[in-house]
Amino acid sequence: MHVAADLVRARTLLRERPIPVGIVVLDDRAPLAGLETFLSDHWWIRWVAVCRSAALQDALCRKLIHDQCIDFHTSPLDVARLRHTLGHAHGVASLNDAPPVEYGGHAMRLTGNSAPIVGLRQQLQKVAAADAPVLIWGESGTGKELAARAVHDHSPRRAGPFVPINCGAIPASLVQSELFGYERGAFTGAARARQGLIESASGGTVFLDEIGDLPLDMQVNLLRFLQEKIIYRLGGTRPVPVDVRVVAASHVRLEQAVERGAFREDLFYRLNVLALEVPALRERRDDVVALAETFFRDYARERSAHVKGFAGSALAALRRHDWPGNVRELLNRVRRAAVMAEGRLIMPHDLGLDDDDDADAVPMLALNGVRVQAERHAIEAGLVAGKSITLVARELGVSRMTLYRLMAKHSIALPARKRTA
Repeated sequence: MHVAADLVRARTLLRERPIPVGIVVLDDRAPLAGLETFLSDHWWIRWVAVCRSAALQDALCRKLIHDQCIDFHTSPLDVARLRHTLGHAHGVASLNDAPPVEYGGHAMRLTGNSAPIVGLRQQLQKVAAADAPVLIWGESGTGKELAARAVHDHSPRRAGPFVPINCGAIPASLVQSELFGYERGAFTGAARARQGLIESASGGTVFLDEIGDLPLDMQVNLLRFLQEKIIYRLGGTRPVPVDVRVVAASHVRLEQAVERGAFREDLFYRLNVLALEVPALRERRDDVVALAETFFRDYARERSAHVKGFAGSALAALRRHDWPGNVRELLNRVRRAAVMAEGRLIMPHDLGLDDDDDADAVPMLALNGVRVQAERHAIEAGLVAGKSITLVARELGVSRMTLYRLMAKHSIALPARKRTA
């Protein structure tokens, strides 16, 4: 048994060791507002309240017990009954998975233990130690900004600012002034000089999200900055040195954008020094439940107090879904379900997913089998035809790293002539 005299000690205790069942003593010294927040933050623990009979006359106390506790006992305590309650709570708690594990705080919230995400975390640690530009590719909603923050927070520049810029959200007419700033009188309304976003990141990291949406004329200015580490404010002639690391991201393949003439080849090679690929959620299905539990806990304060977790059928529905919107879609579904659910457990319909029965599962398995077979056939066809790994990857629209991962997944061996090439 572990005893905490106050909430600060209790939080420390719960960070140090997993505790499935807890007793909370309600007395005059415990402010109910702070206590309710604490119990909500640690929702996975089965709390049993102990209080005086008179305390039940307080509406706030009754609400706290109703919303946050599985049972309550009044003093003087019936030790045998309390022992039975705690034993039952321990038994039920043992049926649930452990609470989700965090990886290095918000910036490394790349939750999961699947091979793709473990590999990404390892690569992030290596990339963070360098100071070269980083280019991150991933589908929309996969968590490219989280990866960029992880690079910054684990780098020697961690004490400096992290400035995210969505290149696709800035009007073309304002890109120059927003990125590089402007001098007084540069245009009508410029009453004083203003620092640009890149300059504001000096000493830290600037994250250029959706770099592929940057207009071609602005790509020239960015290339000059990467080469010389100086900028010129709009309307200015004085060079301004800026010490900043550039991390860029795109949901489109910049190689293909270069071929279409939509992205400068020289800028691509300047950015593509250290490349990272954030896997789609469908490639890391084993992480879906851990992510859902993490989001459920992160937004504990905005969910309905009576909602305590996910039903087994909801977890099964999460595993079955194909997640075209990736992690962002999962986050939105969990947040909405946590607020709107009527019962104590989130059900598939709360998530907007179908509660498929066993008969419905057969076509899903068949569909997955067809997709696996198609992946294997496409890879083998390219390799058997004598094409290089690089060419096969390009034709399939994936990176070399992804192609090697798919080959390992389908147990496809590299032909002997390729092995020696």
